[in-house]
Amino acid sequence: MKLIVGLGNPGKEYENTRHNVGFMVVDNYISKKTLGDNWKSKFNGLYLETNIGGEKVIFVKPQSYMNLSGGVVSQFVNFYKLNIEDILVISDDLDLLTGNYKLKSNGSCGGHNGLRDIERCLGTSEYKRLKVGISKDKNIDTKDYVLGKFSKDDVKIFEELFVNLVNVIDDFFKLPFGDLMSKYNSKNR
Repeated sequence: MKLIVGLGNPGKEYENTRHNVGFMVVDNYISKKTLGDNWKSKFNGLYLETNIGGEKVIFVKPQSYMNLSGGVVSQFVNFYKLNIEDILVISDDLDLLTGNYKLKSNGSCGGHNGLRDIERCLGTSEYKRLKVGISKDKNIDTKDYVLGKFSKDDVKIFEELFVNLVNVIDDFFKLPFGDLMSKYNSKNR
């Protein structure tokens, strides 16, 4: 069983903001793969259960706000008795250029409060991540920047990126993670 977690903030005011890239990647994948829209609510998260390649997969969008994502993730992990190696967390990353992404098998939160809370609640940083670049603008306060909407140019970049990320997620279900990182991490521009 696999758990795919897209990070973001709930509510209309946060739709299409940089911090909600995790939600957007998950929504795009589910839409492109026509997995339905049968979201349910549990543990303060929206989740969708499906079967991909003969394996049960649960997609989760925590509804607790970014900084409290860990409680939601840990409840799903505990309830379904998931192994940490079967989790993929998708989040925004200020240190990657818009349109770039990076797969990581573990590591620090890098200042990302959602990842920090997941590490705290799981008691480990040994979970897999798909970090999606949103760049950074030193002229804007970080909080205002991550909660800001995408520019028209960014929207075009993300439309192309989302196509690529469907392939990345597909391969997450098929390839050992080291092979997945080798295949995709070098392809960023």
